[in-house]
Amino acid sequence: MTEVDFDQITSYQRYKLMASLIVPRPIALVTTLGANGVANAAPFSMFNMVGEDPPILMVSINRLSDGRLKDTAANILHSGEFVVHMSDEPLAAKMHACGESFPSDVSELAAVGLTPVPSHCVAPPRILEAPIAFECVLHEKLETPSRYVFIGQIKWLAARDGLIDTQAWRVNLRDYKPIARFGASFYTRTEDRFAIADRAGETASTSTNIDQM
Repeated sequence: MTEVDFDQITSYQRYKLMASLIVPRPIALVTTLGANGVANAAPFSMFNMVGEDPPILMVSINRLSDGRLKDTAANILHSGEFVVHMSDEPLAAKMHACGESFPSDVSELAAVGLTPVPSHCVAPPRILEAPIAFECVLHEKLETPSRYVFIGQIKWLAARDGLIDTQAWRVNLRDYKPIARFGASFYTRTEDRFAIADRAGETASTSTNIDQM
């Protein structure tokens, strides 16, 4: 076994190991609104669901190399509102492009060709092309020397037509193709899916329907 004492390596070395081993990670394409009124969009893969009661999710945003806050973090601290979009294959290239460095007075949405639409209950816009949008308000935050961890409470969900059955509360996984962040600069698809039999001998496809969970 390769053994690593995390107290004896640098923060950069810890990041390289953790970011390449804790994979795949879902990608949040987060929109916020700056104090100047400019809509910002940026992708973050240190992101996940935290709980359902209340419905909360987590986005972790690192500081820039000079210690300054990224626009997304600064905007969330200013307004307490943000929208988390799931990224799928059709959105992948433009999601990645939103990660480039743009001035604060330039909207990534306009720069990469994404369409902002009004949200239902928060000021930052949703992205029309995204399959899923969670409108969030800031529930809690954690500050560390390297980053802010924002816990957002979901207030509203918008989904592409056909993805959600709100009678059975199931998701059409056959048509939902999110992508995830893998190590380094690699992404991964989620189409290669398999079921594992439970103790009763039933597979997930027969007991819960893997296409609609």
